[in-house]
Amino acid sequence: MPPTSGVVIFGGRHVTIATHHRNRFHTIARAALLSASVAALCIATGTAETHAQSAQGAGAAALPPIRITAPEAKRRSNTRPARQADRSAARHRTTRAARNPAPAAPTPSRLTAQDVRTGTVGVYANSTAVATKSNTALVNIPQSLTVVTKDFIRDQNYQNLTDVARYVPGVAVHQGEGNRDELVIRGVDSSANFFVNGFRDDAQIFRDLYNTESIEVLRGPSALTFGRGGGGGILNRTLKEADGQRIYEAGLQTGSFGDRRVTLDAGQAVNENVAARFNAFYEGADGFRDFTHLERYGINPTVTLTPDDTTKIKLSYEYFHDDRTADRGNPSQSLPGGVTRFNPTTPFAPNGDLSAFFGSPSLNVARADVQTGMAVIEHDFENGLTVKNSTLAAQYLKFYQNVYPGNGPLSGAVDPAGTSFNRAAYQHTTNRDNIFNQTDFTYKTMTGPVGHTIGFGTEFGRQSGVDMRNTGLFPNGTNTMTANPFDPTYFGPITFVHQSPGALSPGVTAADSNSRYRAYVDSVYARDTIDVTRWLQLIAGARFDHFDLSAVDMNTGTQRGRTDDKISPQAAVVLKPSENLSFYGAYSVSYLPASGDQFSSLNNGTVILDPQKFENKEVGVKWNIQPRLQFTAATYQLDRTNVPLADPNNPGFFILSGKNRIRGFETALTGYITPEWQSSLGYAYTDARVTSDTSATIVAGNRVQLVPYNQVSLWNKYQFNPVWSGSLGVIYFSDSFAASDDTVRLPGFVRVDAGIAAQVSRNWKLQLNVENIFNKGYWASADGNNNISPGAPRTFRISAIGKF
Repeated sequence: MPPTSGVVIFGGRHVTIATHHRNRFHTIARAALLSASVAALCIATGTAETHAQSAQGAGAAALPPIRITAPEAKRRSNTRPARQADRSAARHRTTRAARNPAPAAPTPSRLTAQDVRTGTVGVYANSTAVATKSNTALVNIPQSLTVVTKDFIRDQNYQNLTDVARYVPGVAVHQGEGNRDELVIRGVDSSANFFVNGFRDDAQIFRDLYNTESIEVLRGPSALTFGRGGGGGILNRTLKEADGQRIYEAGLQTGSFGDRRVTLDAGQAVNENVAARFNAFYEGADGFRDFTHLERYGINPTVTLTPDDTTKIKLSYEYFHDDRTADRGNPSQSLPGGVTRFNPTTPFAPNGDLSAFFGSPSLNVARADVQTGMAVIEHDFENGLTVKNSTLAAQYLKFYQNVYPGNGPLSGAVDPAGTSFNRAAYQHTTNRDNIFNQTDFTYKTMTGPVGHTIGFGTEFGRQSGVDMRNTGLFPNGTNTMTANPFDPTYFGPITFVHQSPGALSPGVTAADSNSRYRAYVDSVYARDTIDVTRWLQLIAGARFDHFDLSAVDMNTGTQRGRTDDKISPQAAVVLKPSENLSFYGAYSVSYLPASGDQFSSLNNGTVILDPQKFENKEVGVKWNIQPRLQFTAATYQLDRTNVPLADPNNPGFFILSGKNRIRGFETALTGYITPEWQSSLGYAYTDARVTSDTSATIVAGNRVQLVPYNQVSLWNKYQFNPVWSGSLGVIYFSDSFAASDDTVRLPGFVRVDAGIAAQVSRNWKLQLNVENIFNKGYWASADGNNNISPGAPRTFRISAIGKF
């Protein structure tokens, strides 16, 4: 008689085990569980002893015992007057309670507040789970890392990622065609290296911070944790979750340019096993640029379930809408004889007016509708092993349309005489669907005297979408139109027509994109953090990524596909003379497929290319000077290779000979200088160079676009008394170039921001923020030489925050 069978699900696969083998399996499993439990007990005991020794080593003195004796209750007289007095006092207590009800006791919950888990107070955060997938003290993470806390965001009262990013050393802002977030981190530009709760959030959209708990910026390749790309670094948003804490908070805001904003954050524990939270916002505003506007809103309900002390289930849904004027900024002005890297020019503003709009009030638009669902299950086996399984499903509907300086003999630049420039126009649909599943295990164990924190797991994903572009034709029947730069706004009609091969309109030289694509991602990783001694830690890990992309060129019906299999290693040595001080050396690698950050299409030239490679070497120091004050510094060299160079002898094909080298130094001081004074000080020196030609004009020796040599950020907040606090911020960017051909220079600038807040009552706080106090005119960012965005003038924001 054949043996009966049982089924075990492991890593998403069904494994059939015969009954007579199943007993052996159960025996082995019980033995392994028992061994792991004993190991976990040893670790816990060793950890407790280590903490005790650390506390004694830090100078903790043994305190004498304190005996507290309850006072003896006095016997109450039982006379008639005494009884009448008791009844009268009881009536008065009842009346007072009715008039002034005591606040409701918080519902008990098994959950811990998010800021408690990470030791976050004010601008200071002690730990994060973003970098290593397990909650780790920042002083123990061998990588340059900045955590922007929710209090920092609130004190500045910025609601855009790019505004906050200017205060992070080593990060510059790219214009993103005026329709998306885009950052340059350590000299590497990307519109895709955005993550939310550790999931890839790579669609080309703007993001709001209404539901953000913190922002984490990791600099240097982070493929071991986040996968492909991220050569210069990544930015992650950690969202607010239902953590069982009672919060009922509403915000009202108004300010310059007709700004109006409303926010709501409401949540609490429903009972011991269930917590809920709801975040929502609406904002509408005009812009400082003529004819520009913004409207956006979003909702984000979340629920957390804790069926027992070792299991947590988190569910979240978000709908987000963003509709605004797309603005690609101003052109530069050509010089007599032309511009070169040795004779660069500067941006153009008609009569110095930075508010002049070079687009169309009715046609320039960027619109995004995003729906995101997340489900997370965490379980602690209580034997040193924990597991977290996370799933994300996201839909991005994105459309943008631009009229902007472009085309013509000067590619949109104003002529040397200042009498004309050329316009161009297009529209673009870039819808995308993302589905990801991540499984992360963390196991803490000992091998003799050596401690191990082993992280291992998988990620599986599917990304699919469409990419369709149409060219704008002006009333003259062509794709360009000459205009007066002193009357730059366009009010006429435009016809948008898809340009197909063999059917190009006058002046059009290339077909428009029209692609449907699908990418599959299969990844597995492992990392071992080895505590050799109390003062020596070794970290080694690697990630294998299988990236399978197929794309159909809808213009020709041609289907192309490419598969890349890459291993991204990471290694580090951490020396810890004391618990609050670490020195580290780190090495890491990541790869970017030749299809690029947005991987929306393949052609005959890119389908045969190997991925770009990013190799980073870094040494640094982290020092918790005080319990809530951290100093960090790092120096690094980042090499980017396999950058495609157009083959001059074979149009449409490339040579992988391009190289960049970025060398730099970054330092920061973050936390509490005194109990009343919070500070966030950052400095970055970045020398980002092209070291091998990537085009005829982007040649060796050029500086990489938008990367200043020097960047300084300073934010201070001082609590004068329980009511009043004040903040002062300064950012400085030295000069940079709008593109890597180094022909248009963006002058350096200093901007000063400030804020003042008053806690006018227990429930209400009023706040005034002023951006650019001295009304400094400056060029904030660019997307090439003739799409350059000015910074906002002096801007006021007044807000009221109520807690109930």
